[in-house]
Amino acid sequence: MPDLRVDLRENLDEAEWEWLIPHVKRDAVIVVTQGLDLLDVGVAIASDNIPQVQIWIDEQLITKPSTEQLGEWNSNPQKRFQTLIIQPYVIVQEMVNT
Repeated sequence: MPDLRVDLRENLDEAEWEWLIPHVKRDAVIVVTQGLDLLDVGVAIASDNIPQVQIWIDEQLITKPSTEQLGEWNSNPQKRFQTLIIQPYVIVQEMVNT
């Protein structure tokens, strides 16, 4: 499955928060914490690497958006995220302002 990583890398994109709201409403957004590579998470989910994904869930490195996060992002609709679509999910990572 060496092509999976290449294929997913081509699908990495940026999105504003307001573009992600419909996906949150259908409970399809997964938040990836800083320090974890979004592409690594995408590959693990797409290849059904359940043991690795479970570790990240247990360590709260990948989560559903919290009420606090949703409130913060709703107050800043231009907030930007790095995104990757792994059907049926949209995995996102907050972009750090530099």
